[in-house]
Amino acid sequence: MSERFTGVFTQQEPIPEAGIEAAMAVLRHGRLHRYNTVGGEIAEAARLEEEFAAFTGAKYCLAVSSGGYAIATALRAAGVRPGDPVLTNAFTLAPVPGAIASLGAVSVFVGVSEALTIDLDDLAAKAGQARVLLLSHMRGHICDMERLMAICDAAGVRVIEDCAHTMGASWNGVPSGRHGLAAAYSTQTYKHMNSGEGGLLVTDDEDLAARAVILSGSYMLYDRHRAAPGPEAFERVKYVTPNISGRMDNLRAAILRPQLRDLAAQVERWNERYRVLEAGLRGTPGLTVIERPEAEHFVGSSFQFLLLDWPETRVAEVVARCAARGVELKWFGEAEPKGFTSRYDSWRYVEAPRMPESDRVLAGILDLRVPLTFSLDDCALIARIIAAEVGAVYQSA
Repeated sequence: MSERFTGVFTQQEPIPEAGIEAAMAVLRHGRLHRYNTVGGEIAEAARLEEEFAAFTGAKYCLAVSSGGYAIATALRAAGVRPGDPVLTNAFTLAPVPGAIASLGAVSVFVGVSEALTIDLDDLAAKAGQARVLLLSHMRGHICDMERLMAICDAAGVRVIEDCAHTMGASWNGVPSGRHGLAAAYSTQTYKHMNSGEGGLLVTDDEDLAARAVILSGSYMLYDRHRAAPGPEAFERVKYVTPNISGRMDNLRAAILRPQLRDLAAQVERWNERYRVLEAGLRGTPGLTVIERPEAEHFVGSSFQFLLLDWPETRVAEVVARCAARGVELKWFGEAEPKGFTSRYDSWRYVEAPRMPESDRVLAGILDLRVPLTFSLDDCALIARIIAAEVGAVYQSA
């Protein structure tokens, strides 16, 4: 009889008890707004910013309402204006080109490699078309960051990193988000720390940091931030930077601070599960496992593989057969977006020329979440089911 998986791919672990206790303390005193403090009190949001700055090694950090807001704020604070072209990945999620569009700027898509990272040859060819690259480390895959920065530095392109899937990851020992001008992280439920919604922005640039704090809606209370530049930076920008409110509240910050303390251990747990899936799928006929570079310390909170050059009907058959056995695969090659599987040709508010080499890769990408509620045995079972169904369809071709 065929094995079947009965777990839930969207079920996260509970909030840690320390986070629940901290949240209850905020609820009891009622000061949820980040600037609502009493005599000498340091707000939870300010403490989170200080701690996350230390975690990443950044000088400055701002806690905001979502990862998408963090991206848009970083772009705006970096000087992106309506009509400006912004380089970004063809393989990413909708909030990335959405953040660009929210400023009235224009996405210029850069291709995807078979490693599921930005195509650095395509980036080199297009680097002269924009002054900013919004780099998405999509599904946690990190490219050769030394080469990327060399390309961008040579072309005068400033890099803003979307680290929604790489919080806790690094490249050659440098934390993800610390190569470029600024970085944005997400604390949405399916990311590496869970506050339902939320985001964090880090930078070493004091002018960008000051503009970001004002943009987030500080009402000139910037002195209550503990991971922000000094007052002189705010004096330069406070009257010319609009308030586009998007603050994080103290309740979410309270929930996140204990999770940040546990993040390194959580990363190791995700990677244990990832390696079980990887081992179980390697060698499956017709299936390409994405090999991770030695320089990349990744966070395996999701898993991708390729059915490269398969007919669409065969890929759809694999997805359906796995679903019948309880394994939810998301396919980025479908003509119509489903959930988060949209891609560059889904966003019709952007005029984008066809990208045949990237289309070939996108057509074969299959993706699954790896929540920490799955055991190692669960992951081994999932791998067996996928391998069996891919093998059955491949052999019937």
